[in-house]
Amino acid sequence: MNFSWSRTLRTPSSERFLAQRGGTDVAAVDLHYLANGTIAGTVILLKDSGVQETDIQGLLSSLDDQFLPDVDLDHGTLSYTVVRGEVLGNWEAEKNQSSGSY
Repeated sequence: MNFSWSRTLRTPSSERFLAQRGGTDVAAVDLHYLANGTIAGTVILLKDSGVQETDIQGLLSSLDDQFLPDVDLDHGTLSYTVVRGEVLGNWEAEKNQSSGSY
C-alpha cells in the first residue's frame, strides 16, 4: 500500500501531515513533539477513504520511515491515537471582527 505525504503545518513542537493514496486524501496526522523526546500523534482516517483497519500499520510505518527517523513504536518513543472522521469544513478567525467571533 503506497501513501504519499505532504506536510501542511509545522510549529516548533508539532506538525500536521496529509496522506494521499491514488491522488485522494485518506488521512491527516498531527504530531506533538514532547519535552521528554517522545512523540504523540493523532491519526484521523478520513471517512470513505477506503483505508481499512488492516491498512493502519502500513500507513504509520510509511510516515515513520519518511519523517521520524529518531523514534518508533517498538521502543516506546512514539504513540498514536487513531480515529475515523470526516472533514466538515474550515473555520477561521475573521480579521476586523470587533466581537472576536469565529
